[in-house]
Amino acid sequence: MLRFLILFCAALFSFSAYAEDKGTFSIVAENDIFHSDRYYTNGIRASWLSAPNGGSSLARKAARLFPLFPEEYTVRTSYAVGQSMYTPSSITQKNPPDGDRPYAGWLYGSVGLIAEDGKRLDQLELSMGMVGPSSLAEETQKTVHKIIGSDDPQGWDGQLKDEPGIILMYQRNWRSLITNDAFGFPLDITPHLGGAVGNIFTYANTGFMVRYGQQPDLDYGPPRIQPSMPGSGFFVPENRFRWYVFAGMDGRAVARNIFLDGNTFCDSVSTDKKPLVADVQFGAVASWRSYRFGYTQVMRSREFDGQGSRYQSFGAISFSAQM
Repeated sequence: MLRFLILFCAALFSFSAYAEDKGTFSIVAENDIFHSDRYYTNGIRASWLSAPNGGSSLARKAARLFPLFPEEYTVRTSYAVGQSMYTPSSITQKNPPDGDRPYAGWLYGSVGLIAEDGKRLDQLELSMGMVGPSSLAEETQKTVHKIIGSDDPQGWDGQLKDEPGIILMYQRNWRSLITNDAFGFPLDITPHLGGAVGNIFTYANTGFMVRYGQQPDLDYGPPRIQPSMPGSGFFVPENRFRWYVFAGMDGRAVARNIFLDGNTFCDSVSTDKKPLVADVQFGAVASWRSYRFGYTQVMRSREFDGQGSRYQSFGAISFSAQM
């Protein structure tokens, strides 16, 4: 296991694979623009998934040592950069009330391994980055709001302090066919199980997704920004148009959420988190040749005691292209 961890961490710095392998580029944008700027207000992530058995040689060696991957599989390596931001219920107040969600941002880079054997998909990902002013979340939100003419956020002076962060995440999806012919199209269910550990997030999660449409077995759902129901940039292209609709849920037992608990090593603003959080989601995926587009609507249960609404609703748009 120690040898695996050394190789996996070293793979974070092995970016030469970008120039050598053809793979899949994906971009995901999550936002509550149709509701209000509050709580989890925005996330964006761009990623590159290598071709089968492509990418960093260090990552492929680490995959062979990881004990939870299946015995026979095709391995892909992934690299990503992303930014997420969180705000209280009102961004026009310079000093949000006690018990509200703190201002916080998270800027990170990730390296991952994806193992797929036709019946299940295993994903292992290491993310490292910064929370606090160095995340540039304040500058990002103020710039975007100025461009679109929205309210200028007033309370970023009270955001979480700078802190380096790390998350090690593992997820497993199983493919289980319910029927090959439900009103002319297949219907399947993909249960999942996983978790994450680190000073940013520590949780265990489980859930399922039900999908209906044209050959939904060619992927495992659109990519998302964690914590969430797991999806993936992985899909099998075809020369014809295909589609499916989906719905599902994910439940998390949360031990650590820095964006609610506050900084790990120093005093900061914080609020009392809920130990159990659930996501209910539904959406659609369409693909043609080497391109895939997905939309997901998410309803997330209360994450902290002072949260005013019973749930937060936000949308996620994803685009993937094999090149």
